Amino acid sequence: MVFTLAVEKGRTAMSTAEETAGAEMQPWAEVTPDAARRLLVAAVEAFAERGYHATTTRDIAGRAGMSPAALYIHYKTKEELLHRISRIGHEKALDILRTAAQGEGTASERLADAVSSFVRWHAGGRTTARVVQYELDSLGPDARAEIIALRRQVDAEVRGIIEEGVAAGDFDVPDIPGTTLAILSLCIDVARWFNVNGPRTPDEVGALYADLVLRMVGVKE
Repeated sequence: MVFTLAVEKGRTAMSTAEETAGAEMQPWAEVTPDAARRLLVAAVEAFAERGYHATTTRDIAGRAGMSPAALYIHYKTKEELLHRISRIGHEKALDILRTAAQGEGTASERLADAVSSFVRWHAGGRTTARVVQYELDSLGPDARAEIIALRRQVDAEVRGIIEEGVAAGDFDVPDIPGTTLAILSLCIDVARWFNVNGPRTPDEVGALYADLVLRMVGVKE
């Protein structure tokens, strides 16, 4: 089957944490010192559970085992925490898609790679992904504009692969912008419903969605 072949040939090298079925990723190694990282992880958990507006700085500090005063040493406001979470998350998402887009192989293989990798990230890091993807409107104008710019780059990576596939005659896509939006929406929504106790692993969902997307763009078996 061409769909399965494209998924297998297009897979990029993912980290062990991203490949582990059901494992919740904590991709915050770039956040230092340790106290700042603990606060950021606590904020992710609180925002995902209660929502940004219902979460207080006291909630975040308490989850991190710190005092509210300690939080302000590392983050001036609650919004700064959300902004950093969102920026790091979107940069990671962009890196995943850009790696796939610039990889070797046909447009079908690279699109399958992009989708399967993007879906695995949203399933494996579902708590983080929910905050990254669904709290955009909680940011102020400047921070929101920065994140929107990153989202446009995300869109451009997927759209570029589709355009190449159409130009090569591999894809049949009458509406490239609309199809790009549909593909990204499909992948992102995984963070909302994925359940670690469900019937599929992040790898399996990624492979399923890659097959579905190849059908969407008109790749024939």
